[in-house]
Amino acid sequence: MFTGIIEELGSVQALYPAGKGLQLTIKAPKITRDLQIKDSVSVNGCCLTCIRKDHDSFTLDIVEETLRKTCLYDLKEGALVNLERPMVLGGRLDGHLVQGHVDAVGRLIAKTRKDEHSLEITFQVPSEITTYIVEKGSITVDGISLTAWNVQKNFFSVALIPYTEKNTTLGIKNIGDRVNLEVDLIAKYVEKLSGIGQKDEL
Repeated sequence: MFTGIIEELGSVQALYPAGKGLQLTIKAPKITRDLQIKDSVSVNGCCLTCIRKDHDSFTLDIVEETLRKTCLYDLKEGALVNLERPMVLGGRLDGHLVQGHVDAVGRLIAKTRKDEHSLEITFQVPSEITTYIVEKGSITVDGISLTAWNVQKNFFSVALIPYTEKNTTLGIKNIGDRVNLEVDLIAKYVEKLSGIGQKDEL
């Protein structure tokens, strides 16, 4: 379980074919220092497992299903990625509960500089996931815990403060770039328990 608070921007060192999947090596001195083999790491919002490490980089497996359901396939050597280790039980929850299980892939469709303290970004998303996105509710974009607003059928917006713009990949994303999205876990449980969207049983 993660919080959506990014610990470090890592740099993709290499991508290797591994069966129908990939192995991904990321340079990230801060994260790597305390990382152990078999530890989980959120990479752009995807929960992956460390299989190898050295003094300043680590390697993870990405299976075919993950490549199909996320935009990790878009990564190239030199690309920056958002990294977070799992939350510590009993620690502060500064963002919100994030599983690292991507629900859908969205696309950046607009960036508007409101002023020196705010950058507004709008994402196009599949209509089936906006059911779970509420005005001023939590949404995870490429592993980053953000607050959604202007929620419509096929898009929503977020506002970035200067710290988030500088310390995550969203500050360098371009129009048309794809992002991994994870909706609020609580919204999924509410739907399940209330029966919203479920077909009546015969």
